[in-house]
Amino acid sequence: MKYNLFFFALIYLASYSCTSTEEPAAEQVNTFGSKGDLKTILYNNDEVTADLGVGLWAWPLPMDYDDDGDIDMVVSCPDTPFKGTYLFENTSPDEEYPVFEPPVRIGNGSKNIQVSYVDGQPRVMLPGVEIVNFKTDNWEKKEIFSMDRIHGELPKKPRFDQCTYVDYDGDGDADIIIGVDNWFDYGWDNAYNDEGVWTNGPLHGYVYWMENVDGSYVHKGRIQVEGKDLDVYGAPSPSFADFDGDGDLDLICGEFVDKFTYFENIGSRNNPVYKKGQYLKNKGGIIHMDLEMILPVALDWNKDGHVDLIVGDEDGRVAYVKHSGQFEDGMPIFEDPYYFQQKSDLLKFGALVTPVSVDWDGDGDEDIIAGNSAGYISFIENLDGQYPPKWANPKRLEAGDEILRIQAGDNGSIQGPCEAKWGYTTLSVADWDMDGLLDLVVNSIWGKILWYKNIGSATAPKLAAAQPVKVDWGDSEPQLVDWNWWTPGPNELSTQWRTTPYAIDWNEDGMTDLIMLDHEGYLSYFERFKKGDQYMLAPGQRIFYANDISKYDSKNRVRDSIPGLLQLNVREHGGSGRVKLMVVDYDGDGAKDLLVNSENVNFLKNIKTENGKVYFENMGPLSDTKLAGHTTSPTTVDWNKDGRLDLLIGAEDGHFYYKENK
Repeated sequence: MKYNLFFFALIYLASYSCTSTEEPAAEQVNTFGSKGDLKTILYNNDEVTADLGVGLWAWPLPMDYDDDGDIDMVVSCPDTPFKGTYLFENTSPDEEYPVFEPPVRIGNGSKNIQVSYVDGQPRVMLPGVEIVNFKTDNWEKKEIFSMDRIHGELPKKPRFDQCTYVDYDGDGDADIIIGVDNWFDYGWDNAYNDEGVWTNGPLHGYVYWMENVDGSYVHKGRIQVEGKDLDVYGAPSPSFADFDGDGDLDLICGEFVDKFTYFENIGSRNNPVYKKGQYLKNKGGIIHMDLEMILPVALDWNKDGHVDLIVGDEDGRVAYVKHSGQFEDGMPIFEDPYYFQQKSDLLKFGALVTPVSVDWDGDGDEDIIAGNSAGYISFIENLDGQYPPKWANPKRLEAGDEILRIQAGDNGSIQGPCEAKWGYTTLSVADWDMDGLLDLVVNSIWGKILWYKNIGSATAPKLAAAQPVKVDWGDSEPQLVDWNWWTPGPNELSTQWRTTPYAIDWNEDGMTDLIMLDHEGYLSYFERFKKGDQYMLAPGQRIFYANDISKYDSKNRVRDSIPGLLQLNVREHGGSGRVKLMVVDYDGDGAKDLLVNSENVNFLKNIKTENGKVYFENMGPLSDTKLAGHTTSPTTVDWNKDGRLDLLIGAEDGHFYYKENK
């Protein structure tokens, strides 16, 4: 079929509008084939447990949902394609670390959904709204106040509006506390100086108090600390409780990144006064979550009289941060995060998962090697080679005897230091040094192309520490000032961030080449050659053309519908890169085609080669199901061993989606 212009929805974090409270559909989600024309991949393995998780962004609502006396985990997920609110039932009421049941969908997914406890009962709020009848199939919205009263004080509408009930002033009624963030000083991207210092401002996170006066809510302004606005690094998620056991309400805030700030109440129950905030820490140092965009909820999980934290993470997991019952210098001491477990169900690896199907352990069946938004790379072992496969839990790979994890840190993301914990690993598996063993070629949030050499064996791979992929630039080394503040080392390959470095012997000369976006987003061919005793890449050649539509953005949406050089992303700075692709003869006609991320995956058919130029035609999406607000990542498999390459898609919800090629 011919390519048609179609419907991609640009969904950045700020653009989600997920406050619908229509009647929920009580739908079991662990059904093979439940996503339109795609099949969701199951563990098919009752012998393992998995991290409890939804898709991208977990908003935890811990409560006794089924009124059986224990605390279940209800989690809302606002993102495509796993959008919904899910019940993970607790069937082990006497265990502090239960293994929850697989998720059951109980309603629509919402951002900024919060639970608070009033008189021991959970009450669920959206911005300015309470959801009544939450434990039924008949959710109703009850407007409490207009958020314009808060938004009018900010230079732009916040991304996080977090409303909870709290008797803030101890007068016996439920006031409303509101946490908001402010990105105005931060801007968005491309604001580093030549030394890698961020020149825009920080994120801000403020907490407001609206006093309940005879059932009406009086705006009392921002909570103060030492005469100034309480201000944390974005998304404050304010949680009030008597954390130090002295009878008044203290405050713990989260942030957009990964830490918790404790504000001790040094006033009284009726007149709170807050001490300067300090990061929560224990004997291991400051407590960090594994990822970012953390969303804590205060709750005495183990009913020991000390209030714990239940925390959602960006990749859909939920953690238990236990109050130890101990104190140091007036601060409560919490344990490191424990990520809750569930019975194995849908196969998952983090968020924005980037799979490659390959026999990694040399046992004759197809395993999965995958990266994700957290910057890890894992081996997911196919345990039996049957159809459908039985999978082991993802095992994080090591390189140089350390867990392989690439992260942006303070200045590795073009979009600024708020993305410090992200890595966005995307990769190829190939014999890069032609020694007969499978290696990894990896790109990430940095845009640096790295090679991890296999120094083990074909059946027991072991990776050395990263080394750069080398290009013999000569006088043609590109200038990357519009993309990076830093300069690559001599002969090192750096390009647009978060885009697949596809390793393949393109010219079939026995040496592994590289097909990927160059620094300006054009699909390019980096030919391998031998120079002395080293294998090097030649500078990228723009040999790939479009027969119909040549210019796209990162979601394969058309930006210029004319023939010409194939530019898979025309955008710069934070909008650059992001393209996930595979080079493969998908239709079995002997020519190498392209599979490129889109709402699911688009098929760009190789239609001819003339005078060294390779021409493609965009045949459109391979599925009718929307999987992406950001990106997907394609690979091919032949699990059913029928000789045809089938499609496997890594989605931003961290799950895997499969379609047979018929």
